[in-house]
Parts: sequence; structure tokens; C-alpha cells
Amino acid sequence: MAVTIDHEDDGLEAARPRLVDTDRVRMTGHERRAQLIEVGRALFAEKGFEAVTIEEIALTAKVSKPVVYEHFGSKDGLYAVVVDREMNYLLNSITQALTAEHPRVLLEQASFALFDYIETHTDGFRILVRNSPVATATGNFASLLSDVASQVEARLAKEFAYRGFPKRMAPMYAHMFVGMVALTGQWWLDVGGAKKDEVIAHLVNLVWNGAVGLQREPRLISRR
Repeated sequence: MAVTIDHEDDGLEAARPRLVDTDRVRMTGHERRAQLIEVGRALFAEKGFEAVTIEEIALTAKVSKPVVYEHFGSKDGLYAVVVDREMNYLLNSITQALTAEHPRVLLEQASFALFDYIETHTDGFRILVRNSPVATATGNFASLLSDVASQVEARLAKEFAYRGFPKRMAPMYAHMFVGMVALTGQWWLDVGGAKKDEVIAHLVNLVWNGAVGLQREPRLISRR
């Protein structure tokens, strides 16, 4: 506990130091809300939604339970705010990164945007990849990946048309590519130690060189 010594100006009280707990300095409503979001974010990432309680959130934030209810209504409400904030940040980051026209460069940009987010917002990513137990305004991680794929597919369709592939297949391939990036990013976080640039280079190598060798009319070689 941090303390300061305060003295009265007159009388015997001047000789008595008064302890002031600086940890209990009142926050504004905006500051308190931001603090609770960060506390909830860290706890949800570490333990998952079900294992975290309002009591634990309040204890960690050094507030009473009614303060948490006042700002978010419930644990579900706090969780939804945390998820929405992470979803918006990640989607905006990827959207802003997608500036290229060439599909290979586009794939590199999307990969770097996601991997950078995983690296700098690890708690947020761990929350997003879990199945959300409550409804959020911006959906879930799967819907976010679908949004990203939709941005990729238009440019991919141009490349398909140029190479003589059916444009109607572009949405499917866009989802395949984006899904591969997301799963590789999760693996990279879980295993640790692998260099980001090296992992992305191998990822793009697999996707792009696989795409270059695509068959126009692929057929299965095995029978069920």
C-alpha cells in the first residue's frame, strides 16, 4: 500500500501523521470502466469465460461487485464488450493492411496483420479463438474471418479470371486461404519460438505455390 503523510495545520493534530491510501484514489467512470475491461480481458484469456466470476473480477480490480454490475450489468456484459473491442481492432488492422492488388502480396499482408495482432494482443486472440458463450455485436471469430475472406475474394476472383479458373470458386478459396492463416497463427502462438517472418514465408509458399499449380477441374483419386 502506498502512503503519504498529511498534517493538520493547528493544534495537537499537527504532531500526528495521517496515512492516506493512494491505491484508493477515486477513478472517473471512464477510467474505472477501462480498468474493468482490462482486468476482465486478462482473466478471460487466462481461465476462459466459465471459470471467471464477478467476485474474482471485482477482487482483482479492488472494487465491490456492485461496481462491476453498474458498468456492465453482468459478467456476460463485460465479456461481450471485451470481445467486441478485440474484434473491431483486429478487423480494422487487417482491413487497413490489405492494400495490394496482387493476390500473393495480399496474402502476405493479411498474414502479417494477423500475426502482428497475435504478438501484441495475445490475451485478446486467446479470447477470440475460444467459442464465445454470449452474443456480441460484432459476432465471433469465425464471422470475422468470413469478413476478411470477403475482402480477399474480389481480388482473388480477378486472378482466377486471368488464369482461366471459374470465378465462382473464388469465395471458397478465399475462405480456405484465410482459415489456413488463422490456424497457422494459433499454432505459432501455442508452440512459441518460431520466427514470425519465417512462419509467414512458409505459409505463403504453401498457399501461393499450391495455388499456382491448381487444376482447373480437380478430381478425387480415391473412392469412398
